[in-house]
Amino acid sequence: MLELTSQLLGRIRARQAKVGVVGLGYVGLPLSLTFARAGFTVLGFDIDPAKITRVAAGGSYLKHIPAEAVLAQTAAGRFSATSDFSRARELDAVLICVPTPLTPAREPDLSYIVGTGESLAPHLRRGQLVVLESTSYPGTTDECLRPILEKNGLRAGVDFYLAFSPEREDPGNAHFETAQIPKVVGGHTPACLEVAAALYGAAIASVVPVSSTRAAEMTKLLENIYRSVNIALVNELKMLCHRMDMNIFEVIDAAATKPFGFQPFFPGPGLGGHCIPIDPFYLTWKAREFELSTRFIELAGEINSAMPRYVVDRTGEALNQHGKAFKGSRILVMGVAYKRDIDDMRESPALRILELLQERGAAVAYHDPYVPAIPKTRRYSFDLASVPFTASELTTYEAAVIVTDHSVIDYQLLVDHVPLVIDSRRATAKVLRHRERIFSA
Repeated sequence: MLELTSQLLGRIRARQAKVGVVGLGYVGLPLSLTFARAGFTVLGFDIDPAKITRVAAGGSYLKHIPAEAVLAQTAAGRFSATSDFSRARELDAVLICVPTPLTPAREPDLSYIVGTGESLAPHLRRGQLVVLESTSYPGTTDECLRPILEKNGLRAGVDFYLAFSPEREDPGNAHFETAQIPKVVGGHTPACLEVAAALYGAAIASVVPVSSTRAAEMTKLLENIYRSVNIALVNELKMLCHRMDMNIFEVIDAAATKPFGFQPFFPGPGLGGHCIPIDPFYLTWKAREFELSTRFIELAGEINSAMPRYVVDRTGEALNQHGKAFKGSRILVMGVAYKRDIDDMRESPALRILELLQERGAAVAYHDPYVPAIPKTRRYSFDLASVPFTASELTTYEAAVIVTDHSVIDYQLLVDHVPLVIDSRRATAKVLRHRERIFSA
């Protein structure tokens, strides 16, 4: 193993190591470009032929990744994509960035990790590095992925290297790119850690080694649970402040002036994205194996999951105050992406809000400049396309519900032409005219 380690470290330092990235989505595509920019030859794997075609043409399918960034690396011969897993034999390292959703019973769905492992295992060779980046419960790398990769006789830590390094992508964040975000790495053995840390260190500014794959897996969960619990706290306080006739945002802004001991979190219509609404439940599921009830995590999940219904309830209150009923009212949902200025709809609370509005008899429509049509998901199937954002269109609605506060939206125009605006994001804070039409939620 010492000789294999020395050879692989040498190839990494010389930028001669070939890197594979499985899953070219919101994590895999920017990770591929990061390694390509650092001078490595990168081969991406995906089961979606449309992504393979776009990469081959030097194009992008993600709003926050410009086509020029992809073209620069494909034209230089440093980045290509395929669906042929037999090509994994060509690689020195394979980084796995596949989804880890929940089942309808809110239990971990590791089918993408299992499928990837089974696709890679027949082509795994001695001296390769495999790193899992997909968020999961502590033990996934060792208990789930490792046995699959070892089916053909190779052993992790002896014949090949195995590690876990959690993704930390934040789509649309202009302040942090993949190369700038510190990379936590845990190895199956010390040699596995050494090789994985060297690979990431060659492309990413800072590497944070931890003692094991489990510690690295737990690190990612802690990061997201921290956010989930604190967001649940301010969501609960938002509901209380509404009852007490106070503005929760004013209170948070005032508290944030304290120079120590306080970090502001802000309420909203519910949690979205692939991390915060899902990852905490991976740990609550695993905790049952150890006969421990993770009550903070589960309570936070309950509060955050209830926020779409709270927004709809507040919409009903606002309609009632204006002599309107849900049934038959035309309601415009503003924004269906899970957060501002991106096109990512994963776990967006807007989908649940649309569903609840329809259940109450409203005629719903939506506008989102980044989501021209709502794709079918495991749970939702809406036959809706984004309507124009024009004065003539806006005047046809009884109410608008702001779910996602995209910065390109003219909120004054919205308030000027819709008689009732329910704002769950403080998007209308700078609106000057017709403020009596705004109802916070």
